[in-house]
Amino acid sequence: MYFRLPKKNIMRIRFMTFVFLLLIAAAAPSCKKNHYKVNTSSIKVNIKIMRLEKDLFTLNPDEIIPMVPTLKKKYNSFLQLFSLVINTGDINETSFGDLLLRFCSDKQNNDVFALTMKKFPDIESIEKGLQGAFSHYLYYFPEREVPAVFTCITGFNNSIITGDSLLGIGLDRYLGADCEYYPRLNIYNYIAARMTPENIVPDCMYGWCASEWDFSTLKYPADNVLAEIIHSGKLKYFEKCMLPETSDEIIFGFTPDQMKFCRNNESQMWQYLVENNLLFSSDQFNIRKLTGEAPFTSYFTKESPGRAAIWLGFRIVESYMMKNSGIKIEEMIKNTDVQGILEKAKYSPQ
Repeated sequence: MYFRLPKKNIMRIRFMTFVFLLLIAAAAPSCKKNHYKVNTSSIKVNIKIMRLEKDLFTLNPDEIIPMVPTLKKKYNSFLQLFSLVINTGDINETSFGDLLLRFCSDKQNNDVFALTMKKFPDIESIEKGLQGAFSHYLYYFPEREVPAVFTCITGFNNSIITGDSLLGIGLDRYLGADCEYYPRLNIYNYIAARMTPENIVPDCMYGWCASEWDFSTLKYPADNVLAEIIHSGKLKYFEKCMLPETSDEIIFGFTPDQMKFCRNNESQMWQYLVENNLLFSSDQFNIRKLTGEAPFTSYFTKESPGRAAIWLGFRIVESYMMKNSGIKIEEMIKNTDVQGILEKAKYSPQ
């Protein structure tokens, strides 16, 4: 003896089962663990940015030289770094005051300062972004210190300035892709596209990592394409760990179409490097073509972004870290055995 549901009830159950399975499938991606997301709620970072450009350009010209001792006391080592960037020399030389006065009296510099203040009347969003990024930094590097942060205008010389426990931001390099000064300075559009406020915090974290673990300081066994792309990939992996909510387009400086190209053609790009024996090439021409600033990577296609090979380096490092979960970020960055990293990454793009 058995019980049999009416046909209409059977159809209803099948329909509900189908809907339930669809809901599970739709929910699956959101349930997937984000490799980069960590809990930093217990880590408190307070960053208060000091604005050197305001202290300099709000002074009357006849006040600048007398204010040098006060500026030296307030900004200390950063004032020296800033001076080197704007070519005013040693801040302890008697000529420094006159050279600084010349910099601050320049009409274009004053016009740029006015534009900077219009673009950045306050910098709370930068402070908040850096606080989030450096809370992740302390999560991964609890023994390290957060740098003191400063802003300035550098005559368009530098975007990010780093020193011992110091981080400087040249705000005149982040006035927006449409800034009238960038074409005058022969800055290409594909570079100016990244000179925007939303790139400040990512650039800070990349610059901080690049200064802490410089390519030459790490002493790789060989300076070849593989070493260069994996080193740059390490820096990008660090940046992504510090900024897990930031889009890959911002992290890598690619347009959405360029990012899509990299994802869709990862296997083909990697195959090209392998088949053309480029991975172990030490020719600086090859290295520049694959990792240098350019509108596109000429070894690939015009649809590719410049520096596309750095994306491959990042993907190798990402695979290495995901397949070797016990390795810490600093241990990975300091590892100069790039062939060993490649092997342990089991990198095989499809």
